[in-house]
Amino acid sequence: MGENRSDEGQQPVAVRAALRARPLRFLRSSTPWRCWAHVLSGAVLGLVLLVVLVVLLAAGLALSVVGVGLLVLPAVAVIGLPVGALERRRLRLVEPVPVPDPHRPLPGAGRRARLRTRLRERATWRELGYTALFALPLAAADLGLTALLVFSAALVCSPVVVWALAPETVMLIPGQAVPGPVEALPATAVGLAGLLLCAYAGTLLTVGRVRLVRFLLGPRDEDLGRQVLELTRSRARLVDAFEAERRRIERDLHDGAQQQLVALSMTLGLAAYELGGHGGHGRHDGGSEGDAADGRAAALVERARDEARQALEQLRGLVRGIHPQVLTDHGLAAAVTEVALRHPIPVAVDIDLPARLPGPVETTAYFTVTEALTNAAKHSGAAAITVRGRVEGGRLVVQVTDDGRGGADPATGAGLQGLADRVAILRGRLMVTSPIGGPTRLRVEVPCSG
Repeated sequence: MGENRSDEGQQPVAVRAALRARPLRFLRSSTPWRCWAHVLSGAVLGLVLLVVLVVLLAAGLALSVVGVGLLVLPAVAVIGLPVGALERRRLRLVEPVPVPDPHRPLPGAGRRARLRTRLRERATWRELGYTALFALPLAAADLGLTALLVFSAALVCSPVVVWALAPETVMLIPGQAVPGPVEALPATAVGLAGLLLCAYAGTLLTVGRVRLVRFLLGPRDEDLGRQVLELTRSRARLVDAFEAERRRIERDLHDGAQQQLVALSMTLGLAAYELGGHGGHGRHDGGSEGDAADGRAAALVERARDEARQALEQLRGLVRGIHPQVLTDHGLAAAVTEVALRHPIPVAVDIDLPARLPGPVETTAYFTVTEALTNAAKHSGAAAITVRGRVEGGRLVVQVTDDGRGGADPATGAGLQGLADRVAILRGRLMVTSPIGGPTRLRVEVPCSG
């Protein structure tokens, strides 16, 4: 990203490149006209902006004695935001490549949160500095060139003006009347020279404005780096919050629904015992119909007991899949070994770690391994799988290899892509190699610092 920004700093200005490439054809092209449009609009906007700044500053200082001015002064601080956005858009008159917005997006943020964030960004204060320059020296330069351009155009048209106003006296120079259109032709030559000067002067002024806009109103390396850092931190906070929520769900299922199913299974077992044996001794008076009813009830209770047992097993599997307790208590090697024992394909586990690793590192490695084992069982047709884990150079390196048919494409599945994004949050990387015919190797590297 820094390289891209460095390249952008060396990017040539389009109008300057056009002037240097074809200086004679430059005058017949549309470039001088676009530069003049940029200068003329800058002159008008500069005057309007100067008036707005003076009014806001005067109102803020005058009302500050009663406290109301404290509400006006922040408007002066953020006035550079719309000015910067307008200048980046107005630059498209002369530059085909737009200047990116240096501010980070704030979707869904309220007005107060947006204002606080913008006031903490350096780009906001650079835009305010540009606004001050725009309202004073830049506007003065635009007005000067505009006046020269208007005067030169008037001199070019002077023969027509003299002819149209005849026999009225026309004086191009005070005290010297121009008798006719022919005598005004020297003024036309001066006007053409002025227009030629305006063409080149407007281009040079526009080149300076383009560079100033890129420098003050465009993104910088520190802005992009800060945005990337904040984005990484926010993604890490989201992962931590998601992990905490998953642990809460696992705890609620383990302590709530799972215990209720255990109690239900025990209750159904007692009911079956009462109906099938012990409770049946006191029910001989009902005859064969009572015995048949008791038998049907006992069968239904036994069936319900089996269904409760199956639901309990499914719930235990779900709890283990959310976050296995063995991972928290005994670490990555024990958790992967437990998964390997339940896997339909023989899995050889060779994980040798010097000590317990940070929780996010172990959790990311564990779910990467389980996802790889699940994919191997579904799609690989493998007969054996190997899981190897070591700490190398301060990084946890885990590799899962199967002897299946190969041809796996990580881009076609959201599971491995999601794991790759999660590994990237921890400044790690996930690599998959799967040639046709196998073997398939999944390798994850995560810094042990978490």
